[in-house]
Amino acid sequence: MKTKTIKKVLIANRGEIALRIMRTLKRMGIASVAVYHQQDSKAAFVKQADEAWPLGDGPLSETYLNIDKIIGVALRSGADAIHPGYGFLSENPLFPEACAASGITFIGPEARTVRLMGNKIEARNLALANGLPVTEGFTGTPAELAAMADQLPYPVLVKAAAGGGGKGMRIVRGPEKLSEVLQTTSSEAANYFGDGTVYVEQFVEEPRHVEIQVLADHHGNIVHLFERECSIQRRYQKIIEEAPSPTLDEQTRQIMGNAAVALCKAIGYRNAGTIEFLLDANQKFFFLEMNTRIQVEHPVTELVTGIDLVEEQIRIAQGLPLSFGQQELSLNGHAIECRVYAEDPENNFLPSPGEIVAYRIPEGENIRIDSAVDGPTEISSMFDPMISKLIVWGKTRNDAIAKASEALENFFVAGIKTNIPFLIAMLSEDDFVSNRISTAYTDRATTSIVQKVKQKHTDAPIVPAIAAMLCRMMLRPRHDISVWHRIGYWRILPVVALECNGRTYLAEIVSAKYNRLVFRMNDKETVVEEIGMREEAISFSIDRTEYKCSHYTPDDNAAVVMCSGITYNLSFPEVLAPSVDHGAEKDSVNNGGFVSPMPGKVIRVNVSEGEEVNRGTIMIVIEAMKMENNIVASNAAIVEKLNVAVGDMVDTKTELIVLKELTN
Repeated sequence: MKTKTIKKVLIANRGEIALRIMRTLKRMGIASVAVYHQQDSKAAFVKQADEAWPLGDGPLSETYLNIDKIIGVALRSGADAIHPGYGFLSENPLFPEACAASGITFIGPEARTVRLMGNKIEARNLALANGLPVTEGFTGTPAELAAMADQLPYPVLVKAAAGGGGKGMRIVRGPEKLSEVLQTTSSEAANYFGDGTVYVEQFVEEPRHVEIQVLADHHGNIVHLFERECSIQRRYQKIIEEAPSPTLDEQTRQIMGNAAVALCKAIGYRNAGTIEFLLDANQKFFFLEMNTRIQVEHPVTELVTGIDLVEEQIRIAQGLPLSFGQQELSLNGHAIECRVYAEDPENNFLPSPGEIVAYRIPEGENIRIDSAVDGPTEISSMFDPMISKLIVWGKTRNDAIAKASEALENFFVAGIKTNIPFLIAMLSEDDFVSNRISTAYTDRATTSIVQKVKQKHTDAPIVPAIAAMLCRMMLRPRHDISVWHRIGYWRILPVVALECNGRTYLAEIVSAKYNRLVFRMNDKETVVEEIGMREEAISFSIDRTEYKCSHYTPDDNAAVVMCSGITYNLSFPEVLAPSVDHGAEKDSVNNGGFVSPMPGKVIRVNVSEGEEVNRGTIMIVIEAMKMENNIVASNAAIVEKLNVAVGDMVDTKTELIVLKELTN
């Protein structure tokens, strides 16, 4: 193949994979072109592309699945290559054919091999012909297969020949249900994939799902980049992936890798691909299918091999050889990927579209976030509910599990439901940690895990969440003297009311100075220390336990706080706590005037200029933090100047009143 230079790439996809491809393009000095549905017009991938072209606001068939429209944009924008990402048109052989006809480089395999491996029946036959083990299988029309009902090795799996992503797959455990399932699956396959062909294969009980990543160039170089374990699936949809597999022994790893390379060589495959296998309890594996594209879970392979798979895809499309050989590849450490979905685990995992009002990702060494979101945004029900992927690396599997759990606890998404609590719970399951899992494990354990999530939310102590909000309300950064530091000696201090899950909590502030807050709630005193604040994140310790909390405050009456992976919806009841007296304190900045202890609204003025007041006289009442704050005279004095009136809004620098003390 003649070498060519790619200067501008159109990404025929959206969301996190579009952004991930853009990062590599930018590093390689190649311009990016985004195409987008109207509902994605404000999406992060549209904003970060070098160019962005609209596809309209019609259905997917007229936008992201419209080959002619996308090719037209590529030609008008001057893009000389197209990357399909995953999903959408990535495994449609008509797409690379259309690219070739228009003189555009397709960053993926040739149409011939996409078509060859896209049909599961043909792929299965090719695997068998090339010596790969396969489960016993049967093909034919639904009527022909139904006629074989008594001859099949139950349980069996009925599959759509053109299926994928868990759609068009059903388990049948006896002949009595076969005919019905065949018809249902065929109908579903026709609707989803435009092809109602189905086949039946032997179902492997409690298998592992292990896949081999391959790369092949146009110079005869084919390598495997070891394997990924994708056994944590819910209804055939992957949730957590890891590399390397904690299940494979070294001998099986080599045999599977060599088998994947042999199949690619036999079909003349070029570019990135994945060979998927089922693995039984005895390390016996069976060919499942081949995906002729980049996979959602490719980052775990990148973290343990150090290879940028998208960069290699682009190099291959340019006619360049792979930048490494098989002998140069090795596994380093362990990586885990968790898919974050906009769905509600406590409501049967129903999608949770809506507005993300706050979005903050965990940060730290060996944490990678491939996200479709860069801040507040609208999540549409029109598209896949995955909003981001959390990928971590550790020296060992246990290290990676611990890092993933900690990172998820600091992943803050407010406004919609996500599966983050479910992911946290899954990572702590004994069966997962001990690697006693299979593709059936999640479906079997989901009810129990969801119940644990609910119980965790019920049992979670609210004190850290309240502490986080009190720190934010009461304290200021060290460089700005805290008003609470100035008023710490007052004889009566505020009582703050907060409501959560229908219950009201009263927190009495004992003291608040710089990096130490003390409050009393239900007759128990809590000491909050080592307080650090950064934007909308707060860290502190209580009884030597460290907490990192995020919060979002949409208005003065509500806040969303996330602490230790638990989200609390707090509100401040529209009632005033009993009035609190504050001795009027001079502020040197205001040349002898008196200021409010906190920002608020003047609701009463009880004195006038020239009036004599005694110690304890309530002069001004300020409503702040849902309570009446009485500004009282500390000593006998005359009101020399009154600077505020009822209705005025004041802050901690507003001069309220000037007093002239009376002397004996």
